[in-house]
Formats: sequence, C-alpha cells, structure tokens
Amino acid sequence: MQVTVEAINPVTKKISIEIPAEQVDTEIEKVYAGIQKKAKLQGFRPGKAPLQLIKRTYNDTMRDEVMRRFYEKTLFKALEEHKIEPVDSPTIECDVLEQGTPFKYSALVEVIPEVHISDYTGLSVTKEKYALKPESIEGELKRMQENMAQLIPVEEGLAVENGHVVSVDYSFSVDGLPEENTSAEDGSIEVGANQLMPGFEEQLIGMRQGETKEIRVTLPEGYRNPEAVGKEGIFQVTLKEIKRKELPDLDDEFAQQFGEYETMEELRAKMVEYHQKQETERIENELHDRIIKALVEKNPLDVPKSMVKSQLNHMLENLKNRLKSQRMSIEMMGLDDDGFRQRFRASAEEKVKGGLLLMALVEKEKIDVDDKDLAERYERIAAGNSEMLGRIKEYYSSNNKVKTSLIAEIKEEKAIRFLVDNAVITEVDAAELKAA
Repeated sequence: MQVTVEAINPVTKKISIEIPAEQVDTEIEKVYAGIQKKAKLQGFRPGKAPLQLIKRTYNDTMRDEVMRRFYEKTLFKALEEHKIEPVDSPTIECDVLEQGTPFKYSALVEVIPEVHISDYTGLSVTKEKYALKPESIEGELKRMQENMAQLIPVEEGLAVENGHVVSVDYSFSVDGLPEENTSAEDGSIEVGANQLMPGFEEQLIGMRQGETKEIRVTLPEGYRNPEAVGKEGIFQVTLKEIKRKELPDLDDEFAQQFGEYETMEELRAKMVEYHQKQETERIENELHDRIIKALVEKNPLDVPKSMVKSQLNHMLENLKNRLKSQRMSIEMMGLDDDGFRQRFRASAEEKVKGGLLLMALVEKEKIDVDDKDLAERYERIAAGNSEMLGRIKEYYSSNNKVKTSLIAEIKEEKAIRFLVDNAVITEVDAAELKAA
C-alpha cells in the first residue's frame, strides 16, 4: 500500500492511497465468496448458485463492500501512522474498483491547525465604566408592573389602540411563492410592542372586534426565505378580541407581592444591588469578548469549516432555546435556520479562532486546574445549596467526560483572566464606547 499526504492548506490535508492489484483481487474474491454463501437466486438453493452468476448479479454490491473494507483497513491506519486527527468525516474520491487493477482513492480531511500564538500580552482594549442608571431601575419596575397586569376586555365598539392585546385569526400569502402560505388561529399580539414584521402592528390600530382586514407588508432583509425578501406579504386578519392592560400601582402592596419586601424602598434598593451585579457581569463579559477579538487580530489563523459549522449549530440551538422560553421563535424574527447561519457565520468563525488561540495559550503558559479550582466551581454551580453540592461533586467525580469538559472550561476562563491581567485596559463611558 502506497500512502502520500499533501497539505492543501493549514486546515486541510489530502491523503492519497494506492492498493496493489494483487490485494484488490484477493479482497474481491473474498467478498464474492461471502456473497455466494448467502445469496438467494431463483432456481438455486442458498449457497449453490454458480460463481459467475453471482459476479454478474452482485457486481455493484461487491464493489461497495470491497471499498468499504479498504477504507476501514487502510484510511484509519494511514491517519494513525501520519498522526492526523480529523475534526470531521473525510470527503472521499476514488477510481472505479476493477479486478486486476490497483485501487486508488484520496481522502480530504480537516484538521485543527498548528497554532503559534504570540503578542498576547499588552493587548490594548477598552472597558465600559459602570454607572448606575436610574432609568434602568424604573424600566425594570415597569416590566414587573407589566408582567403583573390584568387583561380586561374593552367596552364593546372600541377600536384597537397601542398597548392593547388582541386575539386574531389570520392567513398569510406571498404572490408566486405558494410555500409561504400559512394560517393560524387565536394568535395573541400586543400592539405597539414591535415583535412582528415592521408595518404589521400599526395596521391593526383602528380595527374593531369581528372585523376582517387585509394587511400588506414588505418582507424585510433577513426574512427566512431569501426569495421573498422585498416582496409583499398579504395577511387576511380577523380580529376576535381586544383587551386592555390594567396595571397595579407601584406601592408597598406591590412590593409585598415579591415575598421578602415590605416597602417599595426595600424593593428598589434590592434592584439597585441586582442591577450593579448584572451590569458588572455584562461589562466584564464584553471586555472578555474584546480581548479575545484583539488576540485574534494579533494572531490570524485559518480554521476548519466543520468547526465553524458546529459552532453555528450550537449558537442556533442556544438561541432557539432562549426564544422558546420567551414563547418566541426565530421565524417571528424573520429568520430561518439558513438565514441565521448566513448572518452569524463570521461571528461563529471568530469564536472558533478565539477558542483555538485560548487552547494554545493554556499550553504555552502551562495553565492548569487543581482541586481548589474544582471545589470553587462546584460551590458556584451549587449556588449555596449544601445538599446540591454533594450531588454535584459525585456527578463530576463519577463522569470523567463531563469532568474533563469542566476542566477545559475552567482553563479557558483562566486563560482569559491571564489576558486581562496582562492587558492595557482603558475605561471609558458607555456613550464613548458606543460612538467608537
């Protein structure tokens, strides 16, 4: 067997393999003999059909089986001998398998690139200054008030206004695109919340209960079907019910509904504390994103497409889960799976590059995880629940795979902390950061 390895680019290798004619003939005869023992052909008892008839009848089956055997016996051996670790299934191209002829095939495999990390200390990044925003506290109180609102049917004959919650039946169509035709019943819409396509909610204003109306909107960029972008979508909407929100007063009685508070002052104080914690975490996470971006800019590298694809799938699944918890979907955002992947491919690629560079930094700086690090992480996961802490320790101790994954996560966090501790950080106001 002859094996040659060619580097197509830093993340793709081509393995070319040639199997001698003698070995091809031997394997073909073995496969035919195996088929002959099991073959059921009309007029012959199992295992008694003539070999020549078997060869004429099962030629394609033989080829598939012989090639499968060669791939299993030779490709994985070649990968192991040349210390090649694919990150995804190989793409195989081959000649036609013929008796008396060497069998040649090649496999394209993606691999993790060799990462030579440098210039990772002294990275220059900006960080947002924390500032208490009273409007954020009031906005959160308003959301809490909205969540506790009661929906009251409006008086008969009143028309839809901004802020009303309406129940509708509708059908949707796009001329020339029958696959876009949909319909639904009892859809709930908060008019003015701008959760649907631009221009739709505004056209509900003025409708009355029982009324049917045609609403036309231009389908926006990023709509789930690229062919429909810019076309007119037509809704036939029947308005079934109109309700208004009745908000509770923001008083001590309101605060007491949240359990541990007696007054609005106590509730507001807790919200300030929560806001500071939440904002500090956000600012820190954004700093981490910027420092990884700076690291990638200093250390450009190619990454396997398959790793980017996996990252995109992970991001998509996370988004779907978050939206599901909010009773929403990516379709409600005018996206589908393909549209999401197109829009966020560059972001996924940056995440993969950052991950590889952080792995290289872990190796170069010999960043490790000890028992103390694990104990601290277990306590963080348990969030003060002593009973849960014991279960968490047992879970990770008995499951080597998830423990290894947790250790890798902690190492990555330590690598980011190393970058931050060795960076040149300039604190700026939020407005200055947005303007940059």
